[in-house]
Formats: sequence, structure tokens, C-alpha cells
Amino acid sequence: MGDFWVFGYGSLIWRPGFAHTETRRARLNGYRRALCVRSHVHRGTPERPGLVLGLDRGGSCIGLAFRVPADLADEVMTYLRERELVTDVYLERRLPVRLDDGAIVEAVTYVVDRHHIQYAGRIDVEDAAHIVSGSAGRSGANEDYVINTVAHLRALGIRDHWLEGVAARITPVEAAVRHPAP
Repeated sequence: MGDFWVFGYGSLIWRPGFAHTETRRARLNGYRRALCVRSHVHRGTPERPGLVLGLDRGGSCIGLAFRVPADLADEVMTYLRERELVTDVYLERRLPVRLDDGAIVEAVTYVVDRHHIQYAGRIDVEDAAHIVSGSAGRSGANEDYVINTVAHLRALGIRDHWLEGVAARITPVEAAVRHPAP
């Protein structure tokens, strides 16, 4: 196996956690970014699940593609599988993504398993904000996950109006609690 690509659409954008030699804006067709996974580990617990992003069928998703050198393949794939396949709610796929220069490359991608018990399906903005608010897991507060993702998407010029709507409903209350005015 030579160099390979990994597609990030959520926390992998702002915290990839693995060595890579190149980062490119990329589009994955046939899947969309969605808060459609009940998180029992990273952003919630089995008793109080949070919501994290998954790639669900339909539409397209703009994210980042990370080029990984061949000599780090085993190390990076081990890391990704430990991170993404904790509860097997994601399916590891190699899918074509279009880089910002028009080139199409195959990328390791994690899509949601719609048959998994943690699959939450389509949730409206209000319900998603309610679920996210107050949930926390091994990787921290669910609100921080959503807010960080939206902030990093915006910094990259990527708009996700639905996710921004969720963040807008949790940000004012939760941010004030975490960072009270002096």
C-alpha cells in the first residue's frame, strides 16, 4: 500500500490525532454530515447518550482529506480504528473524494451503520440541541464537540446550516455556564 487519504468531516477536521503530510479540502458525494449517532462513549454515556456526527446517506459533504505516508499506514489505521470503531456504529469504507484541485482520490471514510442501535436517524434542530445539552463522555462535553466543529467548519469557509442551528441553540446558555462574565 502506498500513501493513502483519510476523509474528515467532524472532529477529525479539528483533531485528526495522526501524522499526515498534506491536508486538502475535499467533497464526498452520496453522504451528508449529520448528528445521527447516539454517543455512549466519547460525548455521552449509555445512561445519557449525546449526539455525534456520522456520514449518512444522501447529498454530499465537504470536509478535509489528509494524506498519510505509506510507512505510517499500520500506525494510523490502528489509531483510527481504535477511535472510530469503539462501538462499531461506523463502517470503514474506502470511497472516492474530490480534492479542491479536481483530483479524485480514494479515502478511508467512516460512514454510519443505519442498522446499529446507536443510529439516531434524522433529528430536528430543537431535539438535537436538547440531546446535546448536558451530555458528556470520555472526550468531554457534547456541547463543546458541536461548537468546535461549527467553528472549524466556518474557519474553513464550510457552511452547515443545520449544524449551525443546533450550535446556536446550545451556545448562548452553555457558553455562559462554562465561561461566566467577570
